[in-house]
Amino acid sequence: MVADLGAPAAAHDVADRLRSVVYLESAPRGAFEQADPGRAVMDQHEERFVPHVLAIMTGTTVDFPNSDNIYHNVFSLSKVRPFDLGRYAAGRSKQIKFDRPGIVRVFCEIHSHMSAFILVFNHPFFAVTDPDGRYRIDNVPPGIYSVVAWNEGATTDSKAAMVPDGGVSELDFTVR
Repeated sequence: MVADLGAPAAAHDVADRLRSVVYLESAPRGAFEQADPGRAVMDQHEERFVPHVLAIMTGTTVDFPNSDNIYHNVFSLSKVRPFDLGRYAAGRSKQIKFDRPGIVRVFCEIHSHMSAFILVFNHPFFAVTDPDGRYRIDNVPPGIYSVVAWNEGATTDSKAAMVPDGGVSELDFTVR
């Protein structure tokens, strides 16, 4: 990892790095009718990106505020959405709109130990796990779906989930 080449990551990063994103591999019919995906925030705080993993829909604008008392430079070389926001001081914020689905790796040009992920989906059927590894994907229509759990550097094999009419389906993953 690029972070391994710079300053060591702080111990408080560990819990955030355990977060995973669980999502449907393909969206059910009507999933693309949502009008406004809105905004999200990936803060720069204590020389780390918060959250470390952000899941959004295509069309979402992500704000990158600098909450540290030092300069940062947020950039990505990702094919999905390359960008370079330049250096900016504490209290300032810059933003980027994400129009294509995929995984965007985010870095700070000044602090090599800072990195994060933005997963961009073309449908709303995804969730980021909580600190205990739990997740919930709401409003999934009845049907059979392939579900995947993604974690930094690892993706699980897809699992089939059957969502009954008006019901709930439970699915557990082990990410190694």
